[in-house]
Amino acid sequence: MGTVIVEVMPKPEILDPQGKAVVGALPRLGFTQFSAVRQGKRFELTVDGPVTPEILEAARNAAETMLSNPIIEDVVAVVEASFDDGEGA
Repeated sequence: MGTVIVEVMPKPEILDPQGKAVVGALPRLGFTQFSAVRQGKRFELTVDGPVTPEILEAARNAAETMLSNPIIEDVVAVVEASFDDGEGA
């Protein structure tokens, strides 16, 4: 089984009110290390068998067509690394 991870983030020029709210709340909870937050979405698309270049391209197309608004969001689709050591889980 293979998995494609699709990350959808607001484009840099788009305001992110949820990210602004989070970055404003973090210092009140003692987290002062962070100066900015951008909030996005993550999708995991699982396929039977390995992820081929054709499947990865289909995932990108699905992300741009259905999982995001390409006018205001950027999409990144990557194959999730497999750490199968042959011993099973």
